[in-house]
Amino acid sequence: MVEIKFVPTICPYCGTGCGLNLVVKDGKVCGVEPWKRNPVNSGKLCPKGNFSWEFINSKDRLTKPLIRENGKLREASWDEALDKVAKKLNEVKSEDPKKIGFYACARSPNENIYITQKFARVACNTHNVDHCARICHGPTVAGLATCFGSGAMTNGFDSIEESDYIIVIGANSMEAHPLFGRKLIRAKENNGAKIVVIDPRYTPTAKIADKYLEFKTGTDVALLNGMMKIILDEGLEDKDFIKNRTKNFEEFKKVVDKYDLETVSEITEANKDLIKEIAIEYAKADKGAIVYSLGITEHSHGADNVMSTGNMAMLTGNLGREGTGVNPLRGQNNVQGACDMGALPTDYPGYRKVNDAETTSWMNEYWGVEMSCEPGLTLIEMMNAAHDGDLKVLYIHGEDPVLSDADITHTKEAINNLEMLVVQDLFLTDTAQLADVVLPAAGWGEQDGTFTNGERRVQRVRRAQDPPGEAKLDWKIMEEIAIRMGPDAHPEQFHYQTAQDIWEELREVAPSMAGITSDRLDRPEGCHWPCYSEKYECGPLMYKEKFSHPDGLARFQAIEHLGPVEVPDEEYPLLLTTTRLLFHYHAATTRRCKTLDREVKTGYIEISETDAKKLNIIDKEIVRASSRRGTIDIAARVTKDIKPGIVNIPMHFSECAANMLTNSESLDPKCKMIELKACAIKVEKIKE
Repeated sequence: MVEIKFVPTICPYCGTGCGLNLVVKDGKVCGVEPWKRNPVNSGKLCPKGNFSWEFINSKDRLTKPLIRENGKLREASWDEALDKVAKKLNEVKSEDPKKIGFYACARSPNENIYITQKFARVACNTHNVDHCARICHGPTVAGLATCFGSGAMTNGFDSIEESDYIIVIGANSMEAHPLFGRKLIRAKENNGAKIVVIDPRYTPTAKIADKYLEFKTGTDVALLNGMMKIILDEGLEDKDFIKNRTKNFEEFKKVVDKYDLETVSEITEANKDLIKEIAIEYAKADKGAIVYSLGITEHSHGADNVMSTGNMAMLTGNLGREGTGVNPLRGQNNVQGACDMGALPTDYPGYRKVNDAETTSWMNEYWGVEMSCEPGLTLIEMMNAAHDGDLKVLYIHGEDPVLSDADITHTKEAINNLEMLVVQDLFLTDTAQLADVVLPAAGWGEQDGTFTNGERRVQRVRRAQDPPGEAKLDWKIMEEIAIRMGPDAHPEQFHYQTAQDIWEELREVAPSMAGITSDRLDRPEGCHWPCYSEKYECGPLMYKEKFSHPDGLARFQAIEHLGPVEVPDEEYPLLLTTTRLLFHYHAATTRRCKTLDREVKTGYIEISETDAKKLNIIDKEIVRASSRRGTIDIAARVTKDIKPGIVNIPMHFSECAANMLTNSESLDPKCKMIELKACAIKVEKIKE
């Protein structure tokens, strides 16, 4: 008799956190069906969600540990692989624990991420733990925390449907976050909201907008400062909000006053009349909202860009009410949770600071260890340290920096300079192919736990089938390594029976999540943080009465325009940006979903009709794209939907990887973000 069951869970792709049912037939996942009770998406799904199940049982799933021997990976037993890892960790730990680094996985459940950062700190005595938010929304955490006291979305997703006026800048919701894009459409159709899209590309999101403002990549601060000067010159600022709920206004105003419309239009190459129209309309709206994503953050001044959106909202009083706010759209399904869980070199779970002596003393007593108050290295700093010979072991949990980090050549050189690379993953990714030890992990649909979406909603993910072959749960793998490392690794700290046991510990460690009980998580709507007690009324809207700074006030930031570090010149005359696509997420998963892979088989470079004509390039022609760091051959997509002087490459395809070209040298001083959204390149015909 055939057994079929539905298992409700959360989509493994973007940070919207849509609910779906996995269809399980005779113990194997075989499809997806709507979960209409989930409040995020009410049963609707984008193409990625609809076909997400197709990668779970891929034939190339890792099923046994692999060890590098004589330059090649061979199958090994778990005992051999784990003994090898434990021995090396102990060896380097005894020399200097700062020479060990960890990447946590922002696509993994919170419970796995919590154990990854705990393993780094407790078993290996290092704060060198980070994750991919560093190269996507690290500026959001740093920027919004500086402005408001907390580095997260100020409103819930549903709030956007109550907006009167919505500015979407550096975000392409209709492709990258389609179910949030649906809410933009509902705001327009049901509430009469006006939508403005500001982007160097005429994206699918721009095509649903009432107004589209084309501008030059990397000039966000100048543009927003110019809009705020217009608002001040017109006397449209919210004086009561500024007086009662903010500080540092006068310092901010002095800087903004420099950005007259003519200067801003020249810097941004944007239409000055449209700049003025948008500024005035946003200021006059009763409920104005700002939506942004990686087009704002992935710059060497990404935190400045984010803080500028915060300034706009403060200036007009568009905070603390439904329909308003600053709304970053998180790229990965659990990148918010990875930050929350303390997978950051500066923060313990719940954003408690490593450099705070009282906090570290509490954590030391709770875990029975002796950690320092000195923050660790960021993801980029770890890779640079490896390149310089100052990091000896890198343990990568579910990330693929060879594809996702800027300047792939530099990344490979750094990895080759390590004494040991350990990769714990589902597939033999580009990074895993370079590893010394590969550990096969259970994936989505094969483990219990929670994800936290972009609106801080914690939701259960559920096990629907067993992992393939000998693959193990991530947190079980780390427990077994700790046991092999011996008493100094405190293996007793990693003994749990279930993922729920890990969550219960997290509730004790992170006060902002103390009230998120199992009963609350069992509900389809899950539970938002902050949630300080079991009786606390948790919800998506923040800052109704006060901000998260100790004095309850938000802080204006005086920010000058800097622009991209690397600008076009005679040799490299074009400015490259990178994007995601509707049908793809990261190569390891969506390219293994046969339905999605059929839609877009490989990458391309978008180039304007104007630039293509100058270069004598025709549509679909294979061209050569080069920067100071590397070269790729890639198909041209000639289009009128991108600003002349700017080109774009989707980031999913290792055979024509955008990050062969991007720049890893310039870091945002506030959050260590690299400049993924702007670098100088040239595009040429390939000579026969």
